Amino acid sequence: MGNALVTGVRRAASAGALGLAALVLAWPAGARQSLVESAPEAISIAQLPATGRATYALIQRGGPFPYEKDGSVFGNYERQLPTHRRGYYREYTVRTPGVRGRGARRIVCGGVPRAPEVCYYSGDHYTSFREIRP
Repeated sequence: MGNALVTGVRRAASAGALGLAALVLAWPAGARQSLVESAPEAISIAQLPATGRATYALIQRGGPFPYEKDGSVFGNYERQLPTHRRGYYREYTVRTPGVRGRGARRIVCGGVPRAPEVCYYSGDHYTSFREIRP
C-alpha cells in the first residue's frame, strides 16, 4: 500500500509540472515578456496623431524642438524597449491638444539623433510602445 501512495504522489507531481508548463505557454504575450523579449506592435507614420507626425518630422530634421527635454537621453527603465547601451535612446514630446505642459505622449528614437535606426510611439507615458514604420 505504501508503494501505491508513493506512485500516486509521483504521478500528481509530474502532472503538476506539465500543467504548470502548459499554463506558462498559455499566458498572453505581454505576461511572458520577462521570459521572452518581444517586439512592440507597429504603427505607421500616417496612423500617428497629427502632432506625432509633426514631432517625427522635427526629429528627422534635427529640430528645433519646442520642449527643453526633447532630445534628452531616455533610460528605458521600464524595459519596454529592446535593451541597448545607455544613450542609445532619446525622447521627444508629442504635444497633446488641450493639455498644459508636456502631456503623456512621446516618441523615443534609438541610434543617431538625426538619422535614428528605430523610433517608437507611446501615447501613455511609457506604459506601452508601438514601433513607428513608414
